[in-house]
Amino acid sequence: MNEKLSWKNYLFVASMLFGMFFGAGNIIFPVHLGQAAGSNVWPAIAGFILTGVGIPILAVAAIGMSGGNGLQDLASRVNKKYAMFFTCMLYLTIGPCFAIPRCATVPFSMGIAPMITGVSPEMALFGFSLVFFAIVMFFSLRPSGIVTWVGKILTPIFLVFLGSLLLVAFANPMVSSIANIAPSADYESGAFAKGILEGYNTMDAMAGLAFGIIVVNSMKNLGLRTNEAIASSTIKAGVLSGIIMSVIYLMIILMGTMSMGVFPMAENGGVALSDISGFYFGAAGVFVLAGIATFACLKTAIGLVTSCSETFCEMFPGGPGYRTWACIFGAVSLLISNVGLTAIIVYAIPVLMFLYPLTITLTLLGLMGGYFNHSKWVYGMVTLFTLIAAVFDLMNALPKELAGSAAVSSMVGFATEYLPFFAQGFGWLVPAMVGFVIGLVMYKVKGECSNHKVAVG
Repeated sequence: MNEKLSWKNYLFVASMLFGMFFGAGNIIFPVHLGQAAGSNVWPAIAGFILTGVGIPILAVAAIGMSGGNGLQDLASRVNKKYAMFFTCMLYLTIGPCFAIPRCATVPFSMGIAPMITGVSPEMALFGFSLVFFAIVMFFSLRPSGIVTWVGKILTPIFLVFLGSLLLVAFANPMVSSIANIAPSADYESGAFAKGILEGYNTMDAMAGLAFGIIVVNSMKNLGLRTNEAIASSTIKAGVLSGIIMSVIYLMIILMGTMSMGVFPMAENGGVALSDISGFYFGAAGVFVLAGIATFACLKTAIGLVTSCSETFCEMFPGGPGYRTWACIFGAVSLLISNVGLTAIIVYAIPVLMFLYPLTITLTLLGLMGGYFNHSKWVYGMVTLFTLIAAVFDLMNALPKELAGSAAVSSMVGFATEYLPFFAQGFGWLVPAMVGFVIGLVMYKVKGECSNHKVAVG
């Protein structure tokens, strides 16, 4: 029995994991951050990599170390009802409701729409998304080949397109020094904290909990059987993937900062990339950008459809099979993608502000659980306090048309006054720590009994 992988296999799995994580949103947000941060780019990079790389890789490691069958098993350490609620919310968010539709609309907006004339934008988007999801479904209906499809084929093609832009940008920088580039108002102070929040937009911490089971299954397909070997190999592949992601994020962010030597601050990262690509490649720049965006999102969408379908099969064993779930998620994603990128982003932000704190605390509890015997008291109290605070974060991030009610304004005002760091987007931190202390005390006082339940879900 083979209980150790070759470095070649580690590289393939790391490439697959990187490929599933790294969609077009992972290019749009960091390049825009680079423009906005200006001379304060280094603390912003540190914050972005913390939530854009560090937490996602820890999430993958938490699934690998749990010895279970994915996110639901890990969340069940709070309780089973909460596990069902959180797993469904997370997978629907990074799946058919937001992330998968975004995978189709981002490349269309960045690379395809500028090349189309004589057709209405709505019809063009529908035609593109139809072809896009047909390709996604072709690969997703063959999940056993995901390491080959994503790790060995699509990711290298994507890196060729992205690498060509990065190499040219660093070989011919638009500015000799970034020290004199003034940061935007948001980054004049607190650049590190702002970088952390920008990392939320990638959705990768949540994706890490979702993709963990794909990595575990890939390890099993490569011959690993024991939980120890799977956990160890998952961590090694995750670290290797994290190094690749960090290097590429660093280059993309700095490329964005250097572009301020020629261009004004862009409206968003897609416009910034279009400007940069056009500057270096001229008319051919639109084709380079289309290749970057399309292949980036294609491989991520395949990973998301696969992980969502496998998870819903396990959550509802008497329900539809894998292929049916994959077709359902593909069809729903196709429909939602046609509402447009702007609407998807606007309505995703409040959900992310609610789910991200719960994702981070569950990840950390999974990694540290051995120190408190994975006590339900600790899991339950941390999650309960975090969940309450996360509701306030959700309210604070609602779109204007939903945030104007007296009830919402009252809740946000209360949280602003009484929750430390709420204005900075981290109102959940202190409540989570309070819950951790209370959970530890209850664990020590009451002991760990199987009949103890902490109602959260």
